[in-house]
Amino acid sequence: RATLLIMPPVNIIMEALMSCFCERTIARHEVAQVEQRHSESLGRESSLTSERDDSVIIYNRVPKTGSTSFTNIAYDLCPKNNFHVLHINTSKNNPVMSLQDQVRFVRNVTSWKEMKPGFYHGHVAYLDFSKYGVKGKPLYINVVRDPIERLVSYYYFLRFGDDYRPGLRRRKQGDKKTFDECVASGGSDCAPEKLWLQIPFFCGHHSECWNAGSHWALEQAKLNLVNEYLLVGVTEELEDFIMILEAAVPRFFKGATELYKSGKRSHLRKTTEKKAPTKETIAKLQQANIWKMENEFYEFALEQFQFVRAHAVREKDGELYVLAQSFFYEKIYPKVN
Repeated sequence: RATLLIMPPVNIIMEALMSCFCERTIARHEVAQVEQRHSESLGRESSLTSERDDSVIIYNRVPKTGSTSFTNIAYDLCPKNNFHVLHINTSKNNPVMSLQDQVRFVRNVTSWKEMKPGFYHGHVAYLDFSKYGVKGKPLYINVVRDPIERLVSYYYFLRFGDDYRPGLRRRKQGDKKTFDECVASGGSDCAPEKLWLQIPFFCGHHSECWNAGSHWALEQAKLNLVNEYLLVGVTEELEDFIMILEAAVPRFFKGATELYKSGKRSHLRKTTEKKAPTKETIAKLQQANIWKMENEFYEFALEQFQFVRAHAVREKDGELYVLAQSFFYEKIYPKVN
């Protein structure tokens, strides 16, 4: 049996559409009024805003991941964007702080008003501020790199330095052995255990974090990455990381992308005398469980970053563009007078 569909009159449909359109228009108008009043309020309190700006970013940088290039962008931007940059210099570059230093550091970061807004950077393992009884938590950011590429870069850096401070004598200076020769001879500086660094940096100050090959440490590092870090980029896509960071936190990073693209700081630090490892060397390192775990963490971080990027930027004619705001507010009650 055929079913007869009865359509409402055209005028009723048009009235409904117009009503919906009017509601959205009114809502957007109300939002505009709210935003205008908010902007006026901010203008009246501009003298107080800087005093109340307690923003703190911590970049607990992993060695040889492009961190110097990125931090120098922050140093260039700090006078323009009116924030402070502080390097966390730990004794003997030890990424693990004593308990008393952990407490001191957390208190410094949270209570040092003269240094807010502040950008802290240093080779320090992740610290969970919530466990120290302080109010407020900083924004954490970081960059990771392919584990073997990072180790190779670090290996040659210890022997030959880089173009940033070429005259500085390095700890392993004089050792001319290549990375391939080191792996072939079973040297300690290129052992799989030396790959274990990015996981503990994200895992933190628990003893298990520094137990090379710990599955608990791997899972904790993943949890911290997704729950405690605003953004984690990858060295291989550093420009995209900077672009997204500028869009998300313009208070600190306005102008960072253009500065990076200009080339002034984009390739500031290059490890000298670095030779790419052979396929045989790479294959030998990839047999180690530690490499498999560090690579799993790297791939996890890469996938997360690419997910964030896919929802933040678009590519057009070979150039990346930050997406405009894709949400608005409506149906605001009580009604604005």
